[in-house]
Amino acid sequence: MCGGDNAEKWRCRESGAECVVPHYRKDRGGREETLQRHSERGVGRFINGTYKGGVQKSVFPDTEGHSIKMPEPAKKTASAFKKKPKSTTAVIGQDVVFKAETEKPDAKVKWQRDSADIADGDKYVIAADGGKHSLTIKNITKEDDVVYAVIAGSSKVKFELKRKRRPAPVTVKMQLLQEQRNLLQLQLKTQLRLQLQLQLKTQLRLRLQLKRQRPPLPLPLPLPLQKNQPLLPQMALRLLPPHLQQRARPSRTVVHHHPNHPDTRQDLTGLFMEKPQSGEVTVGENIAFTAKVCSETLLKKPTVRWFKGKWMDLASKAGKHLQLKELYDRNTKVYTFEMHIMDAKPNYAGGYRCEVSSRDKFDSCNFELTVHEARAVSEFDIRAAFRRTSMDGGEEAGELDFSALLKKRAVQVSTGPEVDVWEILRNAPASEYEKIAFQYGITDLRGMLKRLKKMKKEEKKSAAFLKKLDPAYQVEKGQKIKLAIEVANPDAEVKWLKNGQEIKLSGRYIFENIGNKRYLTINHCSLADDAAYTCVIGDEKCFTELFVKEPPVLILRNLEDQMAMKGERVEFEEKDGVELTREEAFKYRFKKDGRKHILIINEVTKEDCGHYTAKTNGGESMAELLVQEKELEVYQSIADLTVKAKEEAVFKCEVSDENVKGTWYKNGVEVKADARTHITHIGRIHKLAIDDVRPEDEGDYTFVPEGYAFNLSAKLNFLEVKIDYVPRQDPPKIHLDCAGHTADSTIVVVAGNKLRLDVPITGDPAPTVVWTKSEKGLSRKPRNDQSTDAEFMADLMKDGEVITNADGRVHVESTKGHCIFTIEGAERQDEGVYSVIVRNPAGEDTADINVKVVDVPDPPQAPKILSVGEDSCVVTWEPPLFDGGQPVLGYVLERKKKKSYRWMRLNFDPYPELTYEAKRMIEGVAYEMRVYAVNTIGMSRHSPASQPFVPIAPTSEPIGLTVDDISDTTISLKWRAPDRMGSVPFDGYGVEYCKEGSDEWIPAFEGLTERNSVMIRDLPTGEKMQFRVRAYNMAGPSAPATLSQAVTIREIMQRPKIWIPRNLRQTLVKKVGETINIVIPFQGKPRPKVTWTKGGEPLDPKHVSIRNSDTDTILFIRKTDRKDSGMYEVQVQIENVEDKASVNIQIVDLPGPPQNLKITDIWGFNVALEWKPPADNGNCDITGYTIQKADKKTMEWFNVYEHYRRTNCVASDLIMGNEYIFRVYAANMVGLSQDPCLSKDSAYIQKTGIVYKPPVYKEHNFAEAPKFTHPLPKVTWYKNKMDISNEAKYRMFSKQGVLTLEIRKPCPFDGGVYMCKAVNDSGEDTVECKLELLSNPGLIVNKQVTQITKEDTKK
Repeated sequence: MCGGDNAEKWRCRESGAECVVPHYRKDRGGREETLQRHSERGVGRFINGTYKGGVQKSVFPDTEGHSIKMPEPAKKTASAFKKKPKSTTAVIGQDVVFKAETEKPDAKVKWQRDSADIADGDKYVIAADGGKHSLTIKNITKEDDVVYAVIAGSSKVKFELKRKRRPAPVTVKMQLLQEQRNLLQLQLKTQLRLQLQLQLKTQLRLRLQLKRQRPPLPLPLPLPLQKNQPLLPQMALRLLPPHLQQRARPSRTVVHHHPNHPDTRQDLTGLFMEKPQSGEVTVGENIAFTAKVCSETLLKKPTVRWFKGKWMDLASKAGKHLQLKELYDRNTKVYTFEMHIMDAKPNYAGGYRCEVSSRDKFDSCNFELTVHEARAVSEFDIRAAFRRTSMDGGEEAGELDFSALLKKRAVQVSTGPEVDVWEILRNAPASEYEKIAFQYGITDLRGMLKRLKKMKKEEKKSAAFLKKLDPAYQVEKGQKIKLAIEVANPDAEVKWLKNGQEIKLSGRYIFENIGNKRYLTINHCSLADDAAYTCVIGDEKCFTELFVKEPPVLILRNLEDQMAMKGERVEFEEKDGVELTREEAFKYRFKKDGRKHILIINEVTKEDCGHYTAKTNGGESMAELLVQEKELEVYQSIADLTVKAKEEAVFKCEVSDENVKGTWYKNGVEVKADARTHITHIGRIHKLAIDDVRPEDEGDYTFVPEGYAFNLSAKLNFLEVKIDYVPRQDPPKIHLDCAGHTADSTIVVVAGNKLRLDVPITGDPAPTVVWTKSEKGLSRKPRNDQSTDAEFMADLMKDGEVITNADGRVHVESTKGHCIFTIEGAERQDEGVYSVIVRNPAGEDTADINVKVVDVPDPPQAPKILSVGEDSCVVTWEPPLFDGGQPVLGYVLERKKKKSYRWMRLNFDPYPELTYEAKRMIEGVAYEMRVYAVNTIGMSRHSPASQPFVPIAPTSEPIGLTVDDISDTTISLKWRAPDRMGSVPFDGYGVEYCKEGSDEWIPAFEGLTERNSVMIRDLPTGEKMQFRVRAYNMAGPSAPATLSQAVTIREIMQRPKIWIPRNLRQTLVKKVGETINIVIPFQGKPRPKVTWTKGGEPLDPKHVSIRNSDTDTILFIRKTDRKDSGMYEVQVQIENVEDKASVNIQIVDLPGPPQNLKITDIWGFNVALEWKPPADNGNCDITGYTIQKADKKTMEWFNVYEHYRRTNCVASDLIMGNEYIFRVYAANMVGLSQDPCLSKDSAYIQKTGIVYKPPVYKEHNFAEAPKFTHPLPKVTWYKNKMDISNEAKYRMFSKQGVLTLEIRKPCPFDGGVYMCKAVNDSGEDTVECKLELLSNPGLIVNKQVTQITKEDTKK
């Protein structure tokens, strides 16, 4: 199969067929990728086309006009059958023959029944004649209605045998019924025709009305039918022929649609080719539901599941009463799924559902099953429903009137009161309307439904429920829900069921009874609690459904648009709605970090541009990825050089990528390094240095970076000094576009760019050019040996000294008529006023040029955090010290988690203010912030990171502040923790109080407390006080929780009351030596006086310890004794008011041994014993006895009985010839008595003479007279009617007419019926024997057949 999870679908423009291409990927540029590995494997498939798979190749155009090469179908495997058996239907008791014909006459054919091989016998007859084979099934029964198969080689053909009942003999009564049925069909046919004509006229009138676009006139439309309501009664439909039954059933698609109303017709594009229909069955009968699915358009075999109700999967219920079958027709490619229900029962009725799925396709269908009670045959006499139109001529006079079938039958005259049919219909379910209408002769079903609709149906009051459950409840996952009902009888027993199973009391399920109300509380609801719940009281039930809603997974931080260069790594989520899979292990990787989900794209390309989406069930987030080609930027290009002899020439360039290599060329020839030529590559800087420059070094030099289609070129000029005589002299002159010493002569250059000042000059002889900065330049006169020809000289001086250009950044070049001043990569210190001075013997000229270097701003100082909130913070910073020569437009902020290395940008547009509020942070996580300054030139370097900070917020206020206790000077308060504690550590609670009417809150104690209760002491008696509690964490105090009103500090009198625990209301049983620790709570104010007594006497303080507190009293006995048993009384007294309670304590011990064990009787292998109970029962009842026996020879004791209740027993199964003694232990709730009671006498089991007399068998005489046979027969051995002549496990011998079969190493599987068959021209004879193997390996089994004679073969 092809078309996996990553398969793409392509549609042919011409044929419209779809092609599924697994793992095919087409790039965004329209290029085609070859399906080489798929065409080699023969993978491919067309849906709704002719291509099914194989290795032949075809070409189909895609939606953009490109061609796709697809594998062509392989040859279909030839079947071994020339003629196949077909399914048939036969009557029970008949014989059925299935025939098959194979291509090869010697092919071996095997027949199967329900995947089990069929052997030739009385029931099944298998015949073969060359290539023709047949299977005959004799006297078929209902058990033969199964699936059969015939197998030849690798071909297997399945077929079915379906049974039908034998038709009953036609009698006079049946003929009469047939005649009456024909008459009834005629009338029903007429009624159906009229109904269809009325519907046709209605449709025509409605279409004409819509065509004319006029409002529809009132039409005599038929009354609306209920869902799947038949036009005629079901029993009447059964009397119609099949073609009329189909027309009389309700149509699913004949529904008229008004243009203004939505179309609600059924969508016929599902997977079902034929859906299972609702059906009716009588108790004890069988019914089948069929669903058909066409597999032509499916990539995978469809899977069908049958359900009853909402939850019950019927696959686990298959058995005697339910069978699920599946058939497949290879010709039509249709799967048939059947559900057979045998021996239907009333509880089988209800709603069913059939679900079919195949990969990503799904369809379902609901249908109903109605089970009717079985009726007696004599209940309905169809002849009584007919009557003659004339009664004068006797029984045969007049004509038959069959209208009585459609009216109320009056077979039996009832003298009782009249039956109100409408009352019956009003209280009956809708599924019973048809049955009741037919029973009481109502023919106008639509009129009946119209009248019932107007009648108000009253709900029947429940005798057990005053208030039932709602039809449905909904709760979110993890929350709690309480289901409540009201019962009429407060003592009624209530059961709660979940999906039909009784719910047991547990931590998640809590049952509550409050008066007439019953509650079921479900804590921490999960998806498993999404079920149907039932409340049962006696025979009445009420139902509801609980839907558990899973909380949506929200996206807390949206994706951000990203831009990357080609080849970089990008982290993102889902792309353009197409799910990204892990198939391309290198391209995409998924990573999960807590609640953070990351998609990593390695080595992005232009094809990866697009929108990426992260989707959850609670929302989605989208961002765009832009991918740009990497461009090599040139930070500093090489410049032309003019060098004198013996000087050094240095070409230098700087590019953006330090990993890029390059090659130097001179006039197109690669430059090689030697003693004078040095080539270096350090970081992003490439240098070519030539020492001791010579004239032959002059030329064009080029630097070509590897992998990029551009180059950097410069020229090396060799300067020769010549002195020429100039007879004419002109004073030098500088020709600038703007006058010097004015603001207009300012030149602005961006830092890092190239500054080039080209100054036109004239003069004869050629003037000397001197560049100075800040008016400190000094001219340098030419040497005496220099000639005055048309050459120019230029120097750069700063602070009176010539600036050399050894570093290659500053270049001064003079040509005829121009002086060029160049600074490679202008820097901030290059800013200033540059003066150019030209001199020659005829004079000099000066001009000033103001150069301003602008740059990005300096980084701001480290930002400061002003305040933090739950998920936000306020940050401030100072502007940069230097704005780069341009005003600051704004700032860009970034943040990151302290333990992370990835900075996230908070704003993309410059933020003009110096204070910013950052939001959408995670509470409790440490963050850092940094700032960039932005001007028109660009963005500065980032500032130092701020100090780490944590977004936190105070907790919510404590809840449930109440007064727990109060006295004259103290008060006890208690409360519950806040609902929201936050993510930072909790410090504690602070309690404050103030007098009523005052605003001064006083701390109740120093510091904080972590407890949820506190006692405040030393309060003024009688004063009204107000109290409040606040929760503290790192963010500060929360909102206060305050009492609703002021409290008066005064103790309240309370009557004494003892609360006996439930376990002490019964007798407390302890073993001797155990510890008793009884805690009895009580109440009373002021503190009551507590007194303990036993039998009216005070307790011994040396043996019993009493400890009392304000709320309870403790009775403690470290080591108990038997004498500690008895009734203990406790008394609580305040002044003249008291309360009493008592506790009964029972101390138990091991019992004593039983008494007077004696042997009362001995017979056979039995001994009767008898004893008396022990004198000391250990202060509790004797629970049983343990009886043991011992042989006097070994004196080893063995248990005869344990936990034996009576004081006499019989010891059986004693060994003959042994002498036994016995002993008995007594047992109570503590254990066995320490000492046993031994029997004084012993019991001897007498030996009786037993002599085994083996039975005497008469030896059989196997002697037989010899016989001879001519000609010699052919002997064949069979096992279970299968020929075993060629099996290596068996050896056959024939010696002097004696035939022997030897089975080597027999095993249990060799058991069966063995047959020896002898055949010659005179006839044949057979002999059989049955072999049963016992568990004794290694036997050799021989079967001998005596000599076969000619006379025997004729029999």
